[in-house]
Amino acid sequence: MTNDAIDTSAAPSGTGCAECEDSGGWWLHLRRCAACGHVGCCDSSPAQHASGHAAGSGHPIAMSFEPGEDWFWNYRSGEFLDGPPLAEPTSRPLDQTVPGPAGRVPADWRRRIH
Repeated sequence: MTNDAIDTSAAPSGTGCAECEDSGGWWLHLRRCAACGHVGCCDSSPAQHASGHAAGSGHPIAMSFEPGEDWFWNYRSGEFLDGPPLAEPTSRPLDQTVPGPAGRVPADWRRRIH
């Protein structure tokens, strides 16, 4: 891991998956890039944008962006890590639905997750 893998001052890109928001998609859970703050959907979500961001950007470390979770994941090594506190907010809003966002989740969402 390089020194630029985690930037504790990088704010999250938003409250939901950046690509899903742009495309009208939906997500199961959210992950936040520890290097740049990009918020993407987890690998159980249909589009798996967080791991796509890690692969495309070279930023290997993500933190859960779910309330009450403070774990980090290294996409390169496939291991959980301990990490420092990141800039606030450290999770999606508590009133945001899971899966989310409300109004875009299909009725058969359970069949569509990985």
